[in-house]
Amino acid sequence: MKTIYQAGPLFTEAEQHWHRGLKNTLEKHLTTHNLAWRVVWPFELFPSNVLDALSDEDKKHHICQGCIDSLKNADMVIALLDGTQVDDGTAFEIGYFKALNKGPIYGIRTDFRNGGDTANSLVNCMIESSLDELFRSQTDLLAFLQERFE
Repeated sequence: MKTIYQAGPLFTEAEQHWHRGLKNTLEKHLTTHNLAWRVVWPFELFPSNVLDALSDEDKKHHICQGCIDSLKNADMVIALLDGTQVDDGTAFEIGYFKALNKGPIYGIRTDFRNGGDTANSLVNCMIESSLDELFRSQTDLLAFLQERFE
Protein backbone atom coordinates (compact mmCIF):
# COMPACT_ATOMS: atom_id res chain seq x y z
CA MET A 1 0.00 0.00 0.00
CA LYS A 2 1.30 3.45 -0.92
CA THR A 3 1.19 6.41 1.45
CA ILE A 4 0.44 10.11 1.11
CA TYR A 5 1.95 12.18 3.91
CA GLN A 6 -0.27 15.21 4.53
CA ALA A 7 1.88 18.03 5.89
CA GLY A 8 0.92 21.44 7.19
CA PRO A 9 0.27 23.42 10.33
CA LEU A 10 -2.14 21.73 12.70
CA PHE A 11 -2.19 23.96 15.75
CA THR A 12 -5.52 25.77 15.40
CA GLU A 13 -9.03 24.39 15.12
CA ALA A 14 -9.26 25.97 11.66
CA GLU A 15 -6.10 24.19 10.48
CA GLN A 16 -7.25 20.89 11.96
CA HIS A 17 -10.67 21.27 10.34
CA TRP A 18 -9.12 21.98 6.93
CA HIS A 19 -6.74 19.03 7.17
CA ARG A 20 -9.49 16.66 8.35
CA GLY A 21 -11.58 17.72 5.34
CA LEU A 22 -8.73 17.21 2.88
CA LYS A 23 -7.85 13.83 4.39
CA ASN A 24 -11.47 12.67 4.22
CA THR A 25 -11.78 13.89 0.62
CA LEU A 26 -8.54 12.14 -0.40
CA GLU A 27 -9.56 8.90 1.31
CA LYS A 28 -12.99 8.96 -0.32
CA HIS A 29 -11.39 9.52 -3.72
CA LEU A 30 -8.89 6.70 -3.19
CA THR A 31 -11.59 4.30 -2.02
CA THR A 32 -13.95 5.22 -4.87
CA HIS A 33 -11.23 4.43 -7.40
CA ASN A 34 -10.05 1.26 -5.59
CA LEU A 35 -6.57 2.68 -5.15
CA ALA A 36 -4.30 1.08 -2.57
CA TRP A 37 -3.16 4.33 -0.99
CA ARG A 38 -3.55 5.62 2.54
CA VAL A 39 -3.25 9.12 3.96
CA VAL A 40 -1.08 9.81 7.00
CA TRP A 41 -1.72 13.06 8.83
CA PRO A 42 0.69 13.76 11.72
CA PHE A 43 -2.08 15.11 13.97
CA GLU A 44 -3.50 11.59 14.14
CA LEU A 45 -0.12 9.95 14.80
CA PHE A 46 0.18 11.36 18.30
CA PRO A 47 -2.84 10.79 20.54
CA SER A 48 -2.98 13.30 23.38
CA ASN A 49 -3.07 10.57 26.06
CA VAL A 50 0.29 9.28 24.78
CA LEU A 51 1.82 12.76 24.57
CA ASP A 52 0.50 13.73 28.01
CA ALA A 53 2.41 10.82 29.55
CA LEU A 54 5.75 12.07 28.16
CA SER A 55 8.09 14.72 29.50
CA ASP A 56 8.50 17.83 27.35
CA GLU A 57 11.87 16.59 26.09
CA ASP A 58 10.57 13.09 25.32
CA LYS A 59 7.49 14.57 23.64
CA LYS A 60 9.64 16.60 21.22
CA HIS A 61 11.71 13.55 20.28
CA HIS A 62 8.64 11.32 19.97
CA ILE A 63 6.89 13.73 17.61
CA CYS A 64 9.99 14.42 15.53
CA GLN A 65 10.89 10.74 15.16
CA GLY A 66 7.28 9.80 14.36
CA CYS A 67 7.13 12.35 11.56
CA ILE A 68 10.52 11.30 10.20
CA ASP A 69 9.51 7.63 10.23
CA SER A 70 6.26 8.47 8.43
CA LEU A 71 8.11 10.51 5.82
CA LYS A 72 10.53 7.63 5.23
CA ASN A 73 7.53 5.38 4.55
CA ALA A 74 5.67 7.89 2.36
CA ASP A 75 5.43 7.85 -1.41
CA MET A 76 4.09 11.39 -1.82
CA VAL A 77 3.74 14.56 0.23
CA ILE A 78 0.88 17.03 0.02
CA ALA A 79 1.64 20.19 2.00
CA LEU A 80 -0.56 23.10 3.03
CA LEU A 81 1.45 26.30 2.53
CA ASP A 82 -0.97 29.01 3.70
CA GLY A 83 0.10 31.88 5.94
CA THR A 84 2.52 34.77 5.76
CA GLN A 85 5.31 32.19 5.91
CA VAL A 86 5.33 28.44 5.42
CA ASP A 87 5.00 26.70 8.78
CA ASP A 88 8.48 25.73 10.00
CA GLY A 89 7.57 22.10 10.65
CA THR A 90 6.05 21.85 7.18
CA ALA A 91 9.22 23.36 5.68
CA PHE A 92 11.25 20.70 7.49
CA GLU A 93 8.97 17.92 6.21
CA ILE A 94 9.23 19.18 2.63
CA GLY A 95 13.02 19.45 2.84
CA TYR A 96 13.42 16.06 4.48
CA PHE A 97 11.21 14.32 1.92
CA LYS A 98 12.97 16.16 -0.92
CA ALA A 99 16.30 14.84 0.37
CA LEU A 100 14.90 11.30 0.46
CA ASN A 101 14.03 11.69 -3.25
CA LYS A 102 11.20 9.15 -2.90
CA GLY A 103 8.34 10.80 -4.70
CA PRO A 104 6.50 13.96 -5.64
CA ILE A 105 5.77 16.88 -3.33
CA TYR A 106 2.61 18.82 -4.04
CA GLY A 107 1.90 22.12 -2.35
CA ILE A 108 -1.42 23.82 -1.92
CA ARG A 109 -1.66 27.51 -1.14
CA THR A 110 -5.17 28.92 -0.86
CA ASP A 111 -3.88 32.13 0.73
CA PHE A 112 -4.16 35.01 -1.76
CA ARG A 113 -1.19 36.86 -0.23
CA ASN A 114 2.28 36.48 -1.72
CA GLY A 115 4.72 35.07 0.76
CA GLY A 116 7.90 34.57 -1.18
CA ASP A 117 11.17 36.20 -2.09
CA THR A 118 9.99 38.18 -5.10
CA ALA A 119 6.87 40.13 -5.98
CA ASN A 120 5.52 37.10 -7.88
CA SER A 121 6.57 34.36 -5.48
CA LEU A 122 3.85 32.57 -3.58
CA VAL A 123 6.18 31.02 -1.00
CA ASN A 124 9.87 31.01 -0.11
CA CYS A 125 11.96 30.04 -3.16
CA MET A 126 13.50 27.03 -1.39
CA ILE A 127 10.03 25.63 -0.73
CA GLU A 128 8.66 26.51 -4.14
CA SER A 129 11.68 24.97 -5.88
CA SER A 130 11.21 21.75 -3.91
CA LEU A 131 7.63 21.26 -5.11
CA ASP A 132 6.62 19.24 -8.13
CA GLU A 133 3.43 21.30 -8.39
CA LEU A 134 1.82 24.14 -6.47
CA PHE A 135 -1.96 24.40 -6.48
CA ARG A 136 -4.13 27.39 -5.58
CA SER A 137 -7.18 25.41 -4.46
CA GLN A 138 -8.17 22.04 -3.12
CA THR A 139 -10.31 21.61 -6.26
CA ASP A 140 -7.26 22.06 -8.52
CA LEU A 141 -5.20 19.64 -6.42
CA LEU A 142 -7.92 17.00 -6.47
CA ALA A 143 -8.44 17.35 -10.24
CA PHE A 144 -4.70 16.87 -10.77
CA LEU A 145 -4.61 13.82 -8.49
CA GLN A 146 -7.66 12.39 -10.24
CA GLU A 147 -5.70 12.40 -13.50
CA ARG A 148 -2.55 11.10 -11.83
CA PHE A 149 -4.30 8.19 -10.10
CA GLU A 150 -6.20 7.02 -13.18
